[in-house]
Amino acid sequence: MYFTWQSAILELSIADYFLEAFMANTLKLPVGIENFEEIRKLGFYYIDKTRLIEQLLQGWGKVTLFTRPRRFGKTLNMSMLRSFFEIGMDKSLFDGLYISGNKVLCDEHMGKYPVIFLSFKGVDGLDFITARRMLCAILKDELDRHYYLKTSAVLTDEDRILFTKMLHGQDDNIEDSIRMLSKLLYKHYGQKVVILIDEYDVPLDKAFQNGYYKEMVSLIRGLFGQALKTNEFLQFAVLTGCLRVSKESIFTGLNNFEINSIVDIDHDEQFGFTDDEVMKLLSDYDRSERYPDVKEWYDGYHFGNADIYCPWDVINFAKKLVSDPSARPSAFWINSSGNDMVKRFVDKADQTTRDEIEKLVAGGFVEKQLRLDLTYDEIDNTIDNLWSVLFTTGYLTKIGEVKVPDSESYAYKLVIPNKEVREVFILQIQEWFKAVVAKDDDTMKLLSRAILDKDEKQIARQLNIVMSRMISILDTKAPDAMKENFYHGLLLGLLRGSNPDWLIKSNRESGDGFSDILIMPEDPDAGIVIEVKYAKEMKELDAACEAAITQIKDKRYDEALRDEDRCDILAYGIAFCRKRCRVVGEKF
Repeated sequence: MYFTWQSAILELSIADYFLEAFMANTLKLPVGIENFEEIRKLGFYYIDKTRLIEQLLQGWGKVTLFTRPRRFGKTLNMSMLRSFFEIGMDKSLFDGLYISGNKVLCDEHMGKYPVIFLSFKGVDGLDFITARRMLCAILKDELDRHYYLKTSAVLTDEDRILFTKMLHGQDDNIEDSIRMLSKLLYKHYGQKVVILIDEYDVPLDKAFQNGYYKEMVSLIRGLFGQALKTNEFLQFAVLTGCLRVSKESIFTGLNNFEINSIVDIDHDEQFGFTDDEVMKLLSDYDRSERYPDVKEWYDGYHFGNADIYCPWDVINFAKKLVSDPSARPSAFWINSSGNDMVKRFVDKADQTTRDEIEKLVAGGFVEKQLRLDLTYDEIDNTIDNLWSVLFTTGYLTKIGEVKVPDSESYAYKLVIPNKEVREVFILQIQEWFKAVVAKDDDTMKLLSRAILDKDEKQIARQLNIVMSRMISILDTKAPDAMKENFYHGLLLGLLRGSNPDWLIKSNRESGDGFSDILIMPEDPDAGIVIEVKYAKEMKELDAACEAAITQIKDKRYDEALRDEDRCDILAYGIAFCRKRCRVVGEKF
């Protein structure tokens, strides 16, 4: 016995030793870290995206806009660009990465430019004055980063005075601030400036939501017009955002303006993780067996010709797996935002659109012609514009294209990309349905009265009316028991929501089993038993209702009600098939 315990302790110690050794020699996973220098210097895991630098320089555009969904690595890539191009940055950050293999390009461009790096991610506010103040604070932070200009021997006294005024917020010409800073940097270094603007459209989004869109468009148009269009001190600029806001809105008259979106082949693997990158990451952390879960939940996006995973999800889940190999996938991406666009879409959906949403949730596709350039104030003009926004923001992805008959145009075949995003749609559909039903007081009163009066036809009629408005979230591949549970939950929710004075119990032990629904109305002598069934075909509804009544009798589901001295018992067998139902009632 002593030998057995000793062996067990020895095996446990060895396991602990190898776990500690594994953790000590494994790079940390950078959850929420978007600073390239921090990731490289502090020993975080990094999936190499430096090919983007080579592609940008070889394709050379004066101004390039990348549009990708949120949490797909835009900010980290912009931080990487800053670290590569900016004068004085640590060149060893790129040791061993792809770009270091292109020595000619590195010698010519690495660390050779002054850089203005701005993130508009924090520009928010309930009114324009607040949002403008926040934008000024972000600009001031970048001015602080170049504080050395205040004492630059190369600048003139007038330049230094101007910089000091800008630094202290005494120069109110915010529209010219980026251009003016680039001018001062050019004078100081004798080299044109690289301008990087991350999340350029966030101020427009917030302004649209809070009612000051026109004022913000005017401000951003002036800022970008000065910095990107009439700026002789600009080497090149890169912008990122979620939406490709129409050129006429804020980029009017801008030449050499290139837009790279999720439909373009160029740079298609540089935002998000590829399949090979995900498999390597899981292998590096000895979690390859969880690849099927990662693929089901977080894969499914199609950028250009590449199949892409959401990096935010993959990194978060991988970190959980390191400490808990049996961890279940979570909705990391959807929980990092309010998902207002899906809510807006579901709220505005007409019956045709609801049918299309059902098709998507069930794993099918819809064909849509989309607009990839919109102004925010056009989003609500038509439901088609909302389809476009859902596509560009990552809630839908394309699996192909089809030619529109009698036209030169093409439509995209759209699908929900993965299990995580499907959960977003289901959640918003459920919330929408609850709100719709709550407003329909007349239907709920008629349903409740019909249940008390044993009016089977009226019960079925009111339930059919409710279900006709519903967006079904049943997966056609789900087992019948799961579908039955869905209808059980639907009916239970309707009854509880419309009858606050009824005592309603679900799956309670009664007689020889567990009844689906037991109801104790206000009348102390009355009691109601409901058994729910699912039928695969419409023709099976009547038989399913009879089977439900037989089950109530055989299992004596009325016993719990009789124990409460409720002897006036009504029993209902209710069978559902898609959006139709039948009701059979008996008095016990």
